[in-house]
Amino acid sequence: MATMKMSTVVWLSLFLWMSIDLRMIPTGEASRILAIETIAGKSHWYFMRSLLRSLTDAGHTVTVFTPFPDGDRVNYTEVDTSRDYPMKLDMDLLKTIREFQNPLMLLNGMAGGVRFYCDVMYGNQKLADIMSSEARDQYDLLLIEPLGFDCISHLADSLGLPMIYLIPSPMITFAERLFTGHVSNPACVSNVFATHAVPGTFVQRFTNTALLTYSMAKTKYDQLVTFFTDPKPYDLAPTVNPSIIFQNSHYVTESSRPVTPNVIYVGGIHLKLAKTIPKDILDFIEDSPQGVIFFTFGSTLKVSSLPGHIEQSFKEAFADIPQRVLWKYEGEMKDKPKNVMTRKWFPQREILLHPKVKLFISHGGISGVYEAVDGGVPVLGFPVFYDQPRNIENLVLNGMAISLDLLSMTKEKLSNAISELINDEKYAKNAKIASNRFKDRPMTPQQSVVYWTEYVIRHKGAPHLKSQALKLTWYQYFLLDIIAVALIFVFLVTFVVFKVFKCIKTFKKDKVKTQ
Repeated sequence: MATMKMSTVVWLSLFLWMSIDLRMIPTGEASRILAIETIAGKSHWYFMRSLLRSLTDAGHTVTVFTPFPDGDRVNYTEVDTSRDYPMKLDMDLLKTIREFQNPLMLLNGMAGGVRFYCDVMYGNQKLADIMSSEARDQYDLLLIEPLGFDCISHLADSLGLPMIYLIPSPMITFAERLFTGHVSNPACVSNVFATHAVPGTFVQRFTNTALLTYSMAKTKYDQLVTFFTDPKPYDLAPTVNPSIIFQNSHYVTESSRPVTPNVIYVGGIHLKLAKTIPKDILDFIEDSPQGVIFFTFGSTLKVSSLPGHIEQSFKEAFADIPQRVLWKYEGEMKDKPKNVMTRKWFPQREILLHPKVKLFISHGGISGVYEAVDGGVPVLGFPVFYDQPRNIENLVLNGMAISLDLLSMTKEKLSNAISELINDEKYAKNAKIASNRFKDRPMTPQQSVVYWTEYVIRHKGAPHLKSQALKLTWYQYFLLDIIAVALIFVFLVTFVVFKVFKCIKTFKKDKVKTQ
C-alpha cells in the first residue's frame, strides 16, 4: 500500500513538473522576425544579440540588420550595416568625460545623433526593398531598438507589423511618454541622466524635475524644428506604439517604480554559463593568497587614455595592496606594478564568478553591473556618462558599492575605497544578498523573451497590454483641460460671489441714504 502511495506521489510530481515546464517549450509554430539594431554601440548590440539568440534557440527565424555581424547560423540571417555607421569602439576617456558627463551636453549631442541614425536606417537599400514589398507575408514581427524620438513608426506603419522595442539601458525617461504613454514621477523616479538612485533630497527632486522637463521639451522642440525645416517621410507617419518593451533592467539595479504591463524586465539576459578561464589568468588568480581585484572600463572606453597623473595614482595604489590586480589595458604599460596583470581582453563573466575575486572596479556599464551582481562581487565605480552614474548609485543604495569621481581621484582616495570595500564585510554580504535577489525569478530572462514575443504574435500585437494613456493628448494626460475648467469655475464662482457681496453692500448703502 505504501509502495502504491509512493508511486502515485512520484507520478503526480512528474505530471506537475511537466505541466509547468511545457509552457517554456517553443510552440513549434516558428515565427519570422525582422530585427534592426539602430545604434552602432557594442553594448547595445550585445543586448539585442542575446535576445535574438533566445528566439532562434526557441525555433524562430530571425533576419537582423546589424553593424556588428557575427555570421549566419540556423534560423538566423544577418544584413551587415557596419559601413553605414561611424564606429566608436575605442573612445578616449578624457574626451568622453568632457563631452558627455554633463547631461545637458549629452542630450544636445544625442539630438543630432538621433536624426542621423534615422537617416542611416532608412537609407539602407535592403531595408527599403523590404518596405516596398509585401512584408506582411515575409515577417510576423518587428523587433527594434528605439531612438530618442519617433522615427520608427514609419517603418512599423509601412510593414504593418506588431512591434517590440528593445531598450538596452534603464528606461529612457525623456521618451517614456512616447513609449508607454506615461511620464515618470520625478519626485520618486530618477531621470536616466541623474547622478542619484532615488531623488531623496529637495535639491535632487528639483534637479530631477528640471532634467526631465528640459529633456522632454528639448526632444519635442528638435522634432518640431526638423519637421518644419527639413521634413522626411518618417516625420509624417502616424505614431505606432510598441506592443511590449524588453528593458535591460532589474529591481536590484533599477529602484522599484511604476511600469505599464507591457514593460518586461530582462536584465542580465546576456549572462551565459561560465567557460574555462585561460590557464595563465587562472593561475594568477588562484596563486594570490589575498584574492584578486578586476579592473575594466568595458569594451568601448580606453583605460590607456587616462591622464598620466590618474593612471599613476592607480599604479601606486595597486602597488601598495596585498591583492593581485587584473587590469584591462590597451597596449604596453610602463612601470607596471608586480602584482598587476594587463591584457587587452579578459573573460569578464568567468572572472567575476571566481570566488577569489574580491572587488570589481568599473565605469558602471549595465552589462558589467549585472555580471558583478550575479557574481556577488562588491563594486568600486567610476561612472563616466549617461546611465552609468545612476547604475553605480543603485549599487551604492544596495550597500555593495562606493562611487568616486575619476578626474578628482587620488592615490589616497583610491586606497581608502579599496580597503573599505574589501575589509568591511558588509559590502561582500550585501553583494551576496543582491545576487540572491537578482537570481530569484519565476522565469529566466531568456524564457521571458520567448514567452512574451510569442504572446504578442498569438494575440495580434496584444493591444490590450497598451496603456489607455497613449490615446490622450499631452494636455489631456496632464489634466490641463480639467485644471483649466476648474480654474474657470473657481474664477466664475469667485466673481459671482464678489458681485453678490458688492450688490448687497451697495443696497445697504442706498438704504441708509434713503433713511
